[in-house]
Amino acid sequence: MQEIWMFTAVALMIVMVPGVDSLLVLKNTMIHGKKAGFFTMVGIVVALFVWTTLAVLGLATIISKSIVVFLFIKYAGAAYLVYLGIQSWRAKAQKMMLQEQAAPSHHKNASLSCMVQGITTDLLNPKTLLLYVTLMPQFIQPEFNVNSQLIVLAGILIVLSIVWLGIVIFVINGIRKWFMKPVVQSVFNKMTGVLLIGIGVRIAKEQ
Repeated sequence: MQEIWMFTAVALMIVMVPGVDSLLVLKNTMIHGKKAGFFTMVGIVVALFVWTTLAVLGLATIISKSIVVFLFIKYAGAAYLVYLGIQSWRAKAQKMMLQEQAAPSHHKNASLSCMVQGITTDLLNPKTLLLYVTLMPQFIQPEFNVNSQLIVLAGILIVLSIVWLGIVIFVINGIRKWFMKPVVQSVFNKMTGVLLIGIGVRIAKEQ
């Protein structure tokens, strides 16, 4: 029980520290609205479920020990973040404002695109992989069923992610109207773009 509470505290700090997930949810909520933010969060949660399944099957450890696979995930994830950053930098404020009166099909496409972004960024995030293969094992007691403990710890991580990202979505959605000004939109797009590109480059350069 003590290990669970310790992991919960550590996982909470990891989830709350500004990173790719929070930034992506913030960006998509600000640009497309609350629904898009939730779809982004769903994509992130789906990716965490995939990583949990891989960890239970022992595949996550195998992937982390394969330098080729690990480097592919690392550089593909970095390249995808840079791509999203360039997209954000080039986004035009006028298009964002017109989305408020857009057709339902447009909102549907935007939501699905946001969910794909959430899935892709988390599946290609080497830090998420290392979380499962280096952090979680430290809180697992070998005398008990390892997979059951792993599922519990992953479940805690997923619940904390949902709660925190949900808070981010509601807060950002509440102040979103102020960001609909073209000048503010333009600055926000470029700042988000720089951050995403910077995170992508940092991931690529990390040893």
